[in-house]
Amino acid sequence: MLVEKARGALRLAALDANAARLGLRTGMALTEARAVLPGLLTGEAAPEADADLLAAAASACEMFTPLLALRGNEGLLLDITGCAHLFGGEVGLGTRATRRLQRLGLTVRAAIAGTPQAAWALAREKPGTVTRPGPEEEALLRGLPLAVLEQDAETALALQRAGFRSLGDLDERPSHMLSARFGEALPAALRRVLGREDLRLTPLRLPPEIMAEKHFPEPVTGLEALLEALRTLAGDAMAALERRGAGGRAFEAAFFRSDGEVRRVSLETAQGLRDAARLVRLLELRIDALADPLDPGFGFDALRLAVLRSDPLTPQQAQLDGSSAAAAEAAEVAALVDRLMARFGREAVQRHVARDTHDPALAAAVVPYLSAAAGASWELVAPGGGEEQVPLRPLTLFRQPQPIEVMAEVPDSPPLRFRWRHVLHEVTRAEGPERIAPDWWRLPLLPGAQHLAPVPVTRDYYRVEDARGLRFWLFREGFYEDPAAPPRWFLHGLFA
Repeated sequence: MLVEKARGALRLAALDANAARLGLRTGMALTEARAVLPGLLTGEAAPEADADLLAAAASACEMFTPLLALRGNEGLLLDITGCAHLFGGEVGLGTRATRRLQRLGLTVRAAIAGTPQAAWALAREKPGTVTRPGPEEEALLRGLPLAVLEQDAETALALQRAGFRSLGDLDERPSHMLSARFGEALPAALRRVLGREDLRLTPLRLPPEIMAEKHFPEPVTGLEALLEALRTLAGDAMAALERRGAGGRAFEAAFFRSDGEVRRVSLETAQGLRDAARLVRLLELRIDALADPLDPGFGFDALRLAVLRSDPLTPQQAQLDGSSAAAAEAAEVAALVDRLMARFGREAVQRHVARDTHDPALAAAVVPYLSAAAGASWELVAPGGGEEQVPLRPLTLFRQPQPIEVMAEVPDSPPLRFRWRHVLHEVTRAEGPERIAPDWWRLPLLPGAQHLAPVPVTRDYYRVEDARGLRFWLFREGFYEDPAAPPRWFLHGLFA
């Protein structure tokens, strides 16, 4: 027995069939249970471990159908519509699913019926039953006890005192009378268990847009055989994408081991992909980069390739005037990004986005390449035009502005001469000032720019050029009107 603390006492959380036959029940106080059975052996309940085991069982059964749901912490519901023929019919699928769950150490009670609620009721009372919607199924369900409706204790006791023993007894009464006496929940549960109302499953995971799978007659242990099967599945998936006029953006290869374990390898692409050979190469790179190698154990029973997300993909015809060069270059960059992400992971490949701010330290942020984060437009050159387009911001921005010694200073104007790193620079050209104040409304810092210090006070920035043609980005911090705190000069970046 498993016990847990509830309502100030240790109570039975789970019990086996022998204990149930002796009159024990879940929720019973441990002291009361030991009065009934003095030699009762108990252990501490571990709900987290139970949840992990149930999740593993769900993954193991995904090889039979992608439409799978958890029923609380009690079991699994599988929608096998259109899938049973792959396993020799309903009986064959049920047998294989049962054996697969038994390899995980589970005791299985299973049934197949027309609706999830009917199948659950039969698995509880008549495990091993396989029925289809129709009069025979309804007759079988009508003979089930009222416990399969899973009503609260008060309703169950009231039904028992009223003389109801089976679903058929309850079904003989008009629905409106049951609703008036017990509420709408009771007739709704009755309709669902009897298969008259189908409450569809909410899948544990969203079904893929496209799915191709291969079931092996004998477990496969060789990686090359798996890759060969993966190439075939990739061809099938790409043909389906072509019929839709789409290209895949997110893929997942699922490897189902015979012992119930499932290994998943997923990847995303920078552009829509409809090349089977390229997809397999990316999956090979991803498999080679796994921290936990793909161990076949006693072999893999099945392999599934799923397209999780796709985008419209229209073939582009090359133009004689070379106008398609930009598209070709973008495709080459996307292919490089795909290889890097397959080798090093999605988060390792990043890009810069512009931020809508005047603060130079926060003007750019680093985000994953495939992130949906949108950036502001890059303002690359100073306004005004002219033959020489001067960059608005320096190519090199120092993490911390470096102090400089101004040798010839004119109030509210750029310096005529300054010393940086023991080298004297004569200013021949200058432009400014550009006054930048802190973005007080942007606290805390923008994502991706925490490593740079924001502008703490108002600064006057100048772009200057020395006699040797070197260009600098200088700023003055402070104002000449404050004699107690004279202004200081700093070098913040280099243009070339």
